[in-house]
Amino acid sequence: MTGTVERHSASVEDYVRTIYGLSERGAAVTNTTLTNRLGLSPSSVSSMITKLAQLGLVTHERYRSVELTEQGRRLACDVLRRHRLLEQFLVEVLDYTWDEVHQEADALEHAVSDELVEHIASKLGHPTHDPHGDPIPTADGVVEKPTTKLLDQLEPGTVGTIARVWDTDSDLLRYLTEHALTLGSRIEVVERKPFGGPLVVRVGEAEETETHFLGSEIAQALSITVQH
Repeated sequence: MTGTVERHSASVEDYVRTIYGLSERGAAVTNTTLTNRLGLSPSSVSSMITKLAQLGLVTHERYRSVELTEQGRRLACDVLRRHRLLEQFLVEVLDYTWDEVHQEADALEHAVSDELVEHIASKLGHPTHDPHGDPIPTADGVVEKPTTKLLDQLEPGTVGTIARVWDTDSDLLRYLTEHALTLGSRIEVVERKPFGGPLVVRVGEAEETETHFLGSEIAQALSITVQH
C-alpha cells in the first residue's frame, strides 16, 4: 500500500475492519456473522453490504460470503494500523490497561490524521504488535502472517506461550489478567475433558504453575506460539 488511502465514513471503516478481522480468524463472513458481530439488524447490515459493494470495497453474491476487494483490504489495513497503534500508545504512554483501550481506539481511529498516526508510530519505535498481540500493518499495508495456533486446536502435551488474544471483551481480558493468562505466559495443554468439557491447562513456569479449566470461549480466544 503506497500513498495515502482514501478515508471513508466511520461506519464504512468499521465494517471493512470487522470483515477483515473475521477473515483473519478464518471465519466465513456472511450477513449473519456480521449481524452477530456488530450487534446490528440484518436489514442494516444488508444495506451496508450493498453500499460497500457499490464503493468497490467488497464483492458479494446473494447467500455467499462477503469478501474484501484489494481496495477494501487496503482500507481495512489502514484502519487497523490506526486502531492498533492507538491501542499501543494508550497502554505504553498513557498507562491504560489492555482491557480499557479498545473502545477508546474505536472512537479515536476515525479522527486522527495520517500525520499524527505516523508520529505515534515513530514515538513508539514502530511497534509490530498491539497490546493484545495483534500484528500492526505497516504503512505499506503489509501484515505479518501469524504462525500461531488457537489454544482450542492443540492436543494434550503441547507446550507454548500465549501470543495473541482475539477477544476485545473487557470482562474477558480482566479475567485473563487475574489468572495470569497474559501475553508471553507459558501454557501447557494437560487434558481435554470429554463431551464438550473444558480444556485443562497449566500456566506459568516450573514449580509456579497453576491449573485452569478453560471453556471454549477462552480456548478459542487465545493464540499460542507452540514450542517444538
